[in-house]
Amino acid sequence: MIDHYERVNGVRIHYLDRAGGEPPVVMLPGLTANAHSFDGLAAAGLSPRFRTIALDLRGRGDSDKPATGYTLEDHAADVLALLDHLGIKQATVLGHSFGGLLTIYLAVKYPQRVARLVLLDVAVWILEDTTKLIRVSIDRLTKTFPSSDGYIDALKQAPYLDGFWDPMLESYFRAEIETSGDGTARARTSAAAIEQVIQAITMEPWGEYVKQISAPAILINGPGAYGPPGAPAIVPAALARETAGSIAGCQYIEVPGNHMTMIFGDNAQKVVRAIAEFVTAGVPA
Repeated sequence: MIDHYERVNGVRIHYLDRAGGEPPVVMLPGLTANAHSFDGLAAAGLSPRFRTIALDLRGRGDSDKPATGYTLEDHAADVLALLDHLGIKQATVLGHSFGGLLTIYLAVKYPQRVARLVLLDVAVWILEDTTKLIRVSIDRLTKTFPSSDGYIDALKQAPYLDGFWDPMLESYFRAEIETSGDGTARARTSAAAIEQVIQAITMEPWGEYVKQISAPAILINGPGAYGPPGAPAIVPAALARETAGSIAGCQYIEVPGNHMTMIFGDNAQKVVRAIAEFVTAGVPA
């Protein structure tokens, strides 16, 4: 079994632990995402190349959803407590979107626990367009759908997918569905929690944090349109490059796809190759 539940730091955390080689890669999902958002990377070969541990952060997926406690420090404490439970003193930490910001926070506040940073589509400076695009995704958290299949059908029409679909993408979305006794479906992720996380993000000096990172880092950017052709990217290449350039020695790599599609299907294979080369650089065979 890869599904596990553990009470750490006062909350019950759900995580996926896939067996594989060393070093372990701890995977932190995006703002509204769950651990299955990394299924595409696992299927593309990240597992079993490495042992991967993907979390449902508090407020998301099958993890507990307390009414409060959504600062960056709260999230970091959960991750560190889980690593302690698993006996992992230091890990490569991979974060997508908000998970990338949390990875940066961990690397600055707890540098002894982060051996390397893998940042997937992260920028510490965002545009007004980015905020609007993120809201489109957040809106689904407050909606009720006639069934779980209806939930999936609606997501297949999402403009940010622009017709893209993949079995691993479906497994990710199905993992976030909660079905009621009457058959209707809603997202498991707490919209109230996400609003608190957004507020917490604004309280941190990200521009200063990136200058303090000392561990090796790589930033992989999917600057494709987050919607039909012509739509803006969630993380435009210029902002991703600026973030990478602010981290000492950080390598910037651009891959096909947008903020979501870059980690699924054929695009995920390119991401996995970049991650594997980076993680194993300088490590004896």
